[in-house]
Amino acid sequence: MSADASKSEQPKKKELSAEEAEKKGGEQLEEAKRPVNLFVFIGVLAMLSAMAASIFFAFKFVEDERARALQEWQIRMGIVADSRTSAVNDWMEDNFAIIRELAENASLQLYMSEIAAASQSSADPMLAELGGAKEEDPFGGSAGEAETTYLRNILTATAERTGFKPPVAAANVSANIERAGVAGLGLIDATGKPVASSPGMPPMTGKLKDAAMKALEGEPTLIDIYMGASNLPTVGFALPVYGIQDDGAGARGIGAVIGVKIVDERLFKKLVQPGETSKSSETYLVRKQGVTVEYLSPLKDGTPSLTRALSADTPDLAGAFALDKPGGFGIKRDYTGKEVLMISRPIPNSPWILVRKIDRAEALAETETRLKTLLTVFILIIVGVTVAVLAVWRHGSSLRATQAAQNYKVSSERFHNLSLFMNLISNAQPAGIVAVTGDTVYTYANEPAAKAAGIEAADMLGKTMAAVMGPIKAQVYTDINEKILKHFAETGDRDSCREQHINVFGDDDDANDDDLQVIKSDHIPLKGDRDHPPGVLMILEDITELTRERRRSEKMLRQLIDTLVSVVDRRDPFSANHSKHVAQVSKAISEEMHNDEVTTKTVDIAGSLMNLGKIFIPPELLTKTGDLTPEERQTLMTSYLVSVDLLKDVTFEGPVVDTIRDMGETWDGHGPLGKKEEEILMPARILAVANAFVGMVSARAYRDAMSFEKVSDILLSDTGTKFDRRPVSALINFLENRDGKAKWAHYRERPKVQDDDDED
Repeated sequence: MSADASKSEQPKKKELSAEEAEKKGGEQLEEAKRPVNLFVFIGVLAMLSAMAASIFFAFKFVEDERARALQEWQIRMGIVADSRTSAVNDWMEDNFAIIRELAENASLQLYMSEIAAASQSSADPMLAELGGAKEEDPFGGSAGEAETTYLRNILTATAERTGFKPPVAAANVSANIERAGVAGLGLIDATGKPVASSPGMPPMTGKLKDAAMKALEGEPTLIDIYMGASNLPTVGFALPVYGIQDDGAGARGIGAVIGVKIVDERLFKKLVQPGETSKSSETYLVRKQGVTVEYLSPLKDGTPSLTRALSADTPDLAGAFALDKPGGFGIKRDYTGKEVLMISRPIPNSPWILVRKIDRAEALAETETRLKTLLTVFILIIVGVTVAVLAVWRHGSSLRATQAAQNYKVSSERFHNLSLFMNLISNAQPAGIVAVTGDTVYTYANEPAAKAAGIEAADMLGKTMAAVMGPIKAQVYTDINEKILKHFAETGDRDSCREQHINVFGDDDDANDDDLQVIKSDHIPLKGDRDHPPGVLMILEDITELTRERRRSEKMLRQLIDTLVSVVDRRDPFSANHSKHVAQVSKAISEEMHNDEVTTKTVDIAGSLMNLGKIFIPPELLTKTGDLTPEERQTLMTSYLVSVDLLKDVTFEGPVVDTIRDMGETWDGHGPLGKKEEEILMPARILAVANAFVGMVSARAYRDAMSFEKVSDILLSDTGTKFDRRPVSALINFLENRDGKAKWAHYRERPKVQDDDDED
């Protein structure tokens, strides 16, 4: 019984072992799972992307090479097309030259003139003789026998010599049967009636008659290729004949020469490029005939000329493309439906278009083979390199990670040391240096900036400018920074976006500037990265004391100037305040022209000091009421040069002395120094206009003040000679649109002249 019990327990023991093994295996499987490494995933994705990009650029390179090959073919075919176009044009010019030789033949012109004169007299008995047609003249000549015979002879001789004659028949049949005319030379008179022709000349009907009548109006005419009576392509040329004394300019011809010839191999051979080596290349002529493309020249497949025409809307037809875009290049289909490279050129003075084509398969065969081989090699190299890189990268990933950690540690130490060094340099500067983001949040501040703000530099980081320096100053700097960051985002050029500003805070009152604060700020855009947004580096320098000193100096200078001016004004009551008024007008003109501050200050000071030289002019001359002598007038007019001598050693912020020296120059160069136009300083041009204006609107001892309107008219009339138009226009605009007439109305008041005893 115990044995049975032991046997029954054995299977249970084995069953438990299997469950435990399965459970244990599951635990081991769970332990074997590892989370996917994000960097590995990104690396593999980047490698696959690089592989795809490489394949893409390989295909793009092949396409670019194919496009370059097409461009090379366009150039080569264009050269051939140009040369064949020139040859065809030469052929046409040669034929016109033959007709022109006849039209300009003096004897022919003489006989045609006599015939024309005879036809105008109804009493001339010769009219009866000219009325009937001669047997050998298919034109049915209208001239006298002698003239007709001569003209027929010269036409026949020329036709035999130049090819304007029917083709030689295969066999001459001895029969008294007149053959239809197919080619020759003919003459018509001014009424369109035939005069004479060479043997074989077709009758003057249809196209020939239209061309002849057109030629009579003085226009050289091409009779387009048509299928003649001989069932051969035929072409014609017509030119007017003028009288002996006519120059041909605008005159109607007294007749016309018409030449008709069979288009033979002499034209079609000119379509063949010498030294042609390609098998499928071909050059042919086409023209538009209604809604079809008509092929004028024989084709390479054996089609004779003028026997093939295709619909113009045939898809991708090379001939239709050539007619639609003469001179164009493209990949189209020729008359047999093959894909070809083609280029076209218009034939001057004709409706013909020359088409040059070559089968695409032949033209690009070598290129396609080379590009396919190159593409295969590229793809194999890309795949091989990618596999090798993946294998090496997987093998060395742990080493790279260790090395990267070490490099990061070294870089971190270097960055820390560099930051300490930069802080040391920044803190040694007297100016405050801060960096803020586009949201005005501080990302850096040196010790001078923190001292000015009254807090620690570390406490400034993360705060806004409004919280540190107040909303008024913060808004000024914010507006500047926003404009700079916007410009920097558009251009990416840090140097061009850098700006410097002078910012005035507080009460900007010249009388009391104790509360005034002036800050010079430099703004430099900073490019953002993945950890920091774009920002602006600001260098803030307090120049309040410097500004106060400058203002004191300017105030002392103005007081000195006013003192000097008052000395001049006391000597001439009619010129009292003249310098002051000129300075005011000059300043208004300069501001109206939007000139810089230096120019405006220059004209202000120069206007105040320009009459300083009048100190040396006797008072009786200054107040003289009678007519001035030329010497006295010259003394008054050149007194400003004495001012130049007095002030030449004084240092001013702007070119004050040069401005006074140039104020006497005229725009056309007739001034004392001979300067003209842009050679004259702009402040001097402004001062000259202001001085003339004040002088005319102010009363003088010898005349009353002029009206503003009259002075404006005088100044306008003198622009281009005495004055530059720009300051004159600015002055008139100030008068008309800035209430200048009301502001300066007191200029026109006549001063009260006091006796010497009344002066205090």
